[in-house]
Amino acid sequence: MSEQGKGSASASTTAPAPGSDTYKGWLFKWTNYLKGYQRRWFVLSNGLLSYYRTQAEMAHTCRGTINLATAHIDTEDACNIVLSSGGRTYHLKASTEVERQRWVTALELAKAKAIRMMNDQSDDSGDEEPTSQSDRSEIQGTLKILVSKLDDLSTCNDLIAKHGAALQRSLSELEGLKVPLEGGEKIKAVNERATLFRITSNAMINECLSSMTSWLACRDFLDLAETHSRRWQRALQYEREQRTHLEETIEQLAKQHNSLERAWREAPTLVSSPPSAPTTNKGSERSNKEEASDEDEDTEYFDAMEDSPAFITVTASESTQHRRSHSNLSGASGGHPSEWNQDDYMSPSFNDVSGKELQPRRQRRTHIPDKPNYSLNLWSIMKNCIGKELSKIPMPVNFNEPLSMLQRLTEDLEYHELLDKAARCDSSLEQMCLVAAFSVSSYSTTVLRTAKPFNPLLGETYELDRLEEYGYRSLCEQVSHHPPAAAHHVISQKGWTLWQEITIASKFRGKYLSIMPLGAIHLHFHSSGNHYVWRKVTSTVHNIIVGKLWIDQSGDIEIVNHRTKETCQLKFSPYSYFSRDVPRKVTGVVADSGGQAHYILSGTWDEKMESAKIIQSSRGGSGSEGKLKTVYQTLSPKLLWKKYPLPENAENMYCFSALALTLNEPEEGVGMTDSRLRPDQRLMEEGRWDEANSEKQRLEEKQRAVRRRREAEASEALDDGREYEGYQPLWFHQRRDSITGETTFVYKGGYWEAKERQDWSMCPDIF
Repeated sequence: MSEQGKGSASASTTAPAPGSDTYKGWLFKWTNYLKGYQRRWFVLSNGLLSYYRTQAEMAHTCRGTINLATAHIDTEDACNIVLSSGGRTYHLKASTEVERQRWVTALELAKAKAIRMMNDQSDDSGDEEPTSQSDRSEIQGTLKILVSKLDDLSTCNDLIAKHGAALQRSLSELEGLKVPLEGGEKIKAVNERATLFRITSNAMINECLSSMTSWLACRDFLDLAETHSRRWQRALQYEREQRTHLEETIEQLAKQHNSLERAWREAPTLVSSPPSAPTTNKGSERSNKEEASDEDEDTEYFDAMEDSPAFITVTASESTQHRRSHSNLSGASGGHPSEWNQDDYMSPSFNDVSGKELQPRRQRRTHIPDKPNYSLNLWSIMKNCIGKELSKIPMPVNFNEPLSMLQRLTEDLEYHELLDKAARCDSSLEQMCLVAAFSVSSYSTTVLRTAKPFNPLLGETYELDRLEEYGYRSLCEQVSHHPPAAAHHVISQKGWTLWQEITIASKFRGKYLSIMPLGAIHLHFHSSGNHYVWRKVTSTVHNIIVGKLWIDQSGDIEIVNHRTKETCQLKFSPYSYFSRDVPRKVTGVVADSGGQAHYILSGTWDEKMESAKIIQSSRGGSGSEGKLKTVYQTLSPKLLWKKYPLPENAENMYCFSALALTLNEPEEGVGMTDSRLRPDQRLMEEGRWDEANSEKQRLEEKQRAVRRRREAEASEALDDGREYEGYQPLWFHQRRDSITGETTFVYKGGYWEAKERQDWSMCPDIF
């Protein structure tokens, strides 16, 4: 968030104390990235927080209101306040920390009062279950005993104070008499002990009184909690009954619909019924798709992607009935509703995979050693880092998984068969659908993988040679260390080439960590010349400090075919507690060069993606924000991609997928800088974490020494007036991309030839 407008100071809040019913004052409210924070007049009254541009606007124009009864109040730093309710969020800033604390106190009190008022209004006290007479009499008896003991303690306190004061006076008088020196010393000692006894007795009595008062307060709280608990139990029971009733109703409707639809299909008089015969509603259509594959062609509606996609079942058109009559001639899907069928709107080559897949020739490993149950004391790590340079802080392997970032980048190829299918597509729009599904599939392995990969050393490489098994070869190299950047190149015999350069930028926000991959991904199909370019979305790791880590993906992806100018707009919806949508939702629209939409994409980035062809579009009614929604009439969605199930015992193997389990498998003939040969990573995979930590520290120190030597050589060359050429990657070089105009690292060749010769003399010694 920008800090614009932070320099101004808000006026002091001219308002009563935070505990009063109304609280007013100036605060800065975040507006947008152009204007930053703007000074606004806020009024807190009756559980509602409203704001105005000026105090004069209070008479006629309110700019916005939040109901605190349902609001969440949070503080980001010393002066910031974040209010969120029902999808609306206010970012506010006070002039000082003291002013912020006053507002937070006022808001919390107003929220509690608003919730209490709301509960009082909804509370039907006449339905409360009366407490049994025996329990009530027992509570009253206990209360009387405690009150009596409280009175006794008060009396004892008074007596101790009275007699203690008299004793001290007597001792003081004795001390004033003329007595031998030895007697005077004894009287003085007795006087001091009497004073100490009086102080101790008073403290003990006060502590007893305080404990008794606290117990009485606790009893009142328990009574109140018991009353509210009964009310909540009644509400919960009512909701359960309503849910059961609804489930029974839905079950009855489903049974009735099944019998009606069965009768409609079996009745001979309905065979020649006109095309305008009404179809079934969507709920029953979904329940009967497994019974008859000809139901897959029902027409549906999608909203445009700027609003949440919605599905509406409509009357089947004549063309739909015609497709139904020929559905048995197309490729059968085995009765599954979400598999690709060879429809008239998909080219025959789109799903033709028979006889074209290469058979695997090597048995890869299916498991790795189980993850050890090492306890991690975060504080012991932090206190050992006090006073050290940030770049020299050794992070233990406890936070890692036994894969490098280069290997994680190679995991993008887990669903390479999507690109193999796309290479055989005759239609570039159908090809775009599969490319979009491939771009989403690369995130499917991240949903359970909260551990970070190893940071590659400068010059580290990773190859994945699947030429004999799947027809492709992949090579990654760490081309820069500050900032960290990796280049990736894949070439496939199935007719496509993929390359990318990824630089990771991250921002730590306290509660979460945002990871933003920078750089474009290029995909080129050899036969058609189609060249696709897109970028990755932001990954967010939540609960960094406290709680269980979880990962979310959010943002937009625009995929552009630079040959045809066709586009695909994908939207990754961020997780929201208040959203009714499914978590990890992804929606998209595929459009031609003129902007006309042809396909709707929908699904989740951790499970599957579907595509539906648009047959008609129209402008609908106004949306929630006053915008006109475009309504797309589509055919039934078809499955583009579905995530593979995780291997057995994956939870004890870092939640690795089947491909991830093979990435660090030892290979013969790889380069000397390959990640498989990295000793700390190998030790960690074998469960020897203490040795892995030592090796990791040694490698990092070795890399720093090499960097210091290069810096010294550069300084010496500068002093001598010579030109110094910095570090140059071994297998990649920088070139300006003709498509995007950016300077990026691309593969210059030579690696696979060197592997064939087994000549690695040019490789640096980094391990």
